[in-house]
Amino acid sequence: MLEFQPMNSSKEQSFFRRGWLIAALIILFGLGLGIRLFDLTDLPLDFHPTRQLLSALKARGMFYQTAPNIPDWQRQMSLQQWKTKAEVEPEVLEHIVAFTYRFTGEQLWVPRVYSSLFWLIGGIFLFLLVRDLVSTDGALVATAYYLFFPYAVAASRSFQPDPLMVMLIIIFWWLVTRWTKTESWAFALLAGLVGGFAIYIKFVAAFFVIGAALGAVLSRFSLRELVRKPQAWTMAALGILPAAGYLFYGIVLNGFLGQQFSGRFIPSLLLSPLNYVQWATKANMAAGGVAIMLGLLSPFFVRERRARIFIYGLWIAYILFGIYFDYHIATHDYYHLPFIPIVAVSLAPIADWILSQLASLTSKQWMRFAAFGILSYGLFATAWDIRNQMKSVDYRPEAVMWAQIGDTLGHGGGVVALTQDYGSRLAYWGWQDASIWPNSGDIDYQGVRGGSFAFSKTFNEMTKDQFFFLVTDFAELDRQPQLKAQLTDFAVYAQGDGYIIFNLQAPIPH
Repeated sequence: MLEFQPMNSSKEQSFFRRGWLIAALIILFGLGLGIRLFDLTDLPLDFHPTRQLLSALKARGMFYQTAPNIPDWQRQMSLQQWKTKAEVEPEVLEHIVAFTYRFTGEQLWVPRVYSSLFWLIGGIFLFLLVRDLVSTDGALVATAYYLFFPYAVAASRSFQPDPLMVMLIIIFWWLVTRWTKTESWAFALLAGLVGGFAIYIKFVAAFFVIGAALGAVLSRFSLRELVRKPQAWTMAALGILPAAGYLFYGIVLNGFLGQQFSGRFIPSLLLSPLNYVQWATKANMAAGGVAIMLGLLSPFFVRERRARIFIYGLWIAYILFGIYFDYHIATHDYYHLPFIPIVAVSLAPIADWILSQLASLTSKQWMRFAAFGILSYGLFATAWDIRNQMKSVDYRPEAVMWAQIGDTLGHGGGVVALTQDYGSRLAYWGWQDASIWPNSGDIDYQGVRGGSFAFSKTFNEMTKDQFFFLVTDFAELDRQPQLKAQLTDFAVYAQGDGYIIFNLQAPIPH
């Protein structure tokens, strides 16, 4: 059986010597930042626009609250759009972006820069973590995968708290593994604070913080030893307090968080083979099937118990996370973002073994240079392909279309809409709020949770005393033939490239 040899083993050589290592790190992080800043000013519609525009609307409302030279109606509407949007998690990134708008103006590239920097900082600590657990060679490959897997590039540019959360999770991993080696109060306190902040940013981080912590500490201490350590209790307390305080505020004092925890776990899905197939499909999209397969093989290449148990802890955390969020893990690919650094860490032992074999075969300087060039080519080719995908679509014209729709509707109320992103594009660029007609996915979700959808009752309730019915998502309209037939009973108020507006106050007599 193949086994990983530690990086200082006399049997194996490191492929990346000091000069090559510095060059590789400069290339990795320089190119990693460059590809994320490419096409910087395009609209945030390339990756889960519903979630990105939720944060964009909140940040705009925060900024417009005190910004000068804003029309009163826009200031009031932006505040309303901010306050009425669901508060899914603490609005940390939105406040940072709104503060930055004071200097840059309202520019949607600002959160893109922040998220990209968060992801790259996470990459630095991932490199430090894997170098300590496995080797420098393994750390470079793990970091390259983390920075350049195509899904990771798109996701790490998005305006949502997940890149910040992933960064904090990785920093916590490094801190807790350092604590197990040093038992330093400094590392204990920092690990507790960073882990607690990660959970505060987004509660799902708790799985990956706790899983990594257990994997790290159980590789060094027995449970009997652990419970006797004041530093361990301090870390746990610091990790719990921030999120617990926010939960108490959001559930007990204000009550706005109660509904956010419903529908996360659906027991019937645990016995659904299709749900596991969909889970695997989303995981493959986010992390790559080949990479996942190789990551699962990593225990066969790890000799050191500490690294093996830590990796087990990460994978067990991911599995438990997926079981608890059994609906979202199969339907929301960005729920797999923390899985990317897990796979990255898991790839390191295999990468280290391969590169050590390559180092033993390329003892001559020119051969090592050639191998380095081949590896660099693969990196640049991947980045260029990602660049081409970004360049192939320009979302900027959509802002004009939505502004035109908003002007046509008059920026008032009385609108029902079957539209993209639950009306977020209409709200952001069209300055128009609307009652959103459920899409087929929402209707199916009601069925999964044991409910039913009564079309006539829903249509009558939603359109009562309303003026217009806007349709911009024509593919979704085709999936709802009953709605499509119903709308033909009303006169067309206006239509253009990409939209049609029905006048609910002008039924067509039959």
